[in-house]
Amino acid sequence: ACYIISYDLRKPNRDYESLYAAIRSYGTWAQIHESVWAIVTESPATAVRDRLMLQMDTDDRLFVIKSGTEAAWRGVICRSEWLKEHL
Repeated sequence: ACYIISYDLRKPNRDYESLYAAIRSYGTWAQIHESVWAIVTESPATAVRDRLMLQMDTDDRLFVIKSGTEAAWRGVICRSEWLKEHL
């Protein structure tokens, strides 16, 4: 399954490399926008949330949703081909 991850990191000047590393650890991933990523995993959304929250502050915000059957985009950071293949 492909999940879309969106987050708001509330503290300025904090190093969130551990969060980015946790997202990349899923193996198949793409950064769509600055704070929006997509990952492919068999884990449920709750497990993804719980794993990523370990790398975040308690006042940060996180949204994980299983991707649906239709999407449209413009100006993404990742390759459009990746999105066409995995969404």
